[in-house]
Amino acid sequence: MKPSLPAVVLGIDTPIGLTVIRDLGSHGVPVIGIARKHDALGMHSRYLSRGLVRPGTPDALIEQLVKLGEELGQACLFAISEGDIDLLNRHRARLGAFKLAFADERRMASVLDKAQTYAAAARVGVRTPRTELPSSMAEAERASAVLRYPVVLKWANPHEANRLLAPLGIVPDKMRYCHSAQELLDYLRPFEPANTYPLIQEYCPGLGLGQFILMKDGQPRSTFQHLRLHEWPPEGGFSSMCESLPPDAHRELMEKSVALLRELDWEGVAMVEYRYDPKTGEAALMEINGRFWGSLPLAWHAGAGFPMLCYRQFGLGETVNQQTYRAGVRCRFMVPETKRLLRILFQQDRIADRSLKFARLPELFGYLLDFIRPGSRYYVFDRRDPRPFFGDLAQMAGLSRKAPKRTAVPAAARYLDKDQANG
Repeated sequence: MKPSLPAVVLGIDTPIGLTVIRDLGSHGVPVIGIARKHDALGMHSRYLSRGLVRPGTPDALIEQLVKLGEELGQACLFAISEGDIDLLNRHRARLGAFKLAFADERRMASVLDKAQTYAAAARVGVRTPRTELPSSMAEAERASAVLRYPVVLKWANPHEANRLLAPLGIVPDKMRYCHSAQELLDYLRPFEPANTYPLIQEYCPGLGLGQFILMKDGQPRSTFQHLRLHEWPPEGGFSSMCESLPPDAHRELMEKSVALLRELDWEGVAMVEYRYDPKTGEAALMEINGRFWGSLPLAWHAGAGFPMLCYRQFGLGETVNQQTYRAGVRCRFMVPETKRLLRILFQQDRIADRSLKFARLPELFGYLLDFIRPGSRYYVFDRRDPRPFFGDLAQMAGLSRKAPKRTAVPAAARYLDKDQANG
């Protein structure tokens, strides 16, 4: 029997939204998707029942959703980006026709504000990197003299940073490496007029380790974890290739991740992201992403269908349990994976972590070998639903013809907002 409750997915322009469509639609859920453009990635999926283009203003988008709710009577509403989740949370009272499959404003604030997240981590014994949050250039100068370099800069609340720095014409970097006290202070000085500064963290070596958890009533209903084998940029960022890990790997760390989410009174899906050093076995918390994460396609390919679990738990009101999934599945996001290879082959001097060295030929052979590796899957291409991949290629070719002097970027990467790129 097919589910009768339709699902509305806001943000089907990226591989994340596409994966939500695929998981829900392959289970018979009627899926209505809302995209920024008529040729967005998710618009091509065979599992999409109906596609809509979002209007140009936030108020008009809320009106669109209100009318859609009146038309459908009742539906389960998914939102992909933090910006859209923030907007919808501010208008929850008008979205009564929808079962909301994302965290509320209070809970989102607790993970967007890294100071709150790190304070909760300290209470439950989760290790965090040494972190400084200067409130003035004088404080930054004092910290710069005692920190070990390199350091990594990131914003405690990226949305607030964007708001404060926009009048200065500054678009803040999601992440920045500084290799000396002078480089750090030079980078921070333009922020002084806005009196806002990023977190300064001592660099933690290793690989990205993501633990993904669906929480309900203080209990982990389903978990999944992966290791980032490759990242873009190569020194650390978001996954360009990742691999699913066995459920019993890092068991103690998973228990701490659950305890951390419980401490934050979390409801819904979240990715608890660590930097894991295989040489020492130590892991340090980087952040919590309180939404579907960038590497959601890997979880889906491995058999951990978190969108359908959310639909059942928060849409249908069922109690869901742990899903079995396959370990050793690799998934590649080909646009940043190719950019990573080119950086390693031709621009290693631009890699911010100067301690990293890559052997060019093994990297090239590995890139090619993964095309025939039995466990390889892709963020966009899927043989059961190939049209998004070919639609993306066609759009890229069209952009190349229209603007030959510019590099055409596939829609899959062009709409990968900064707050969707993790994982």
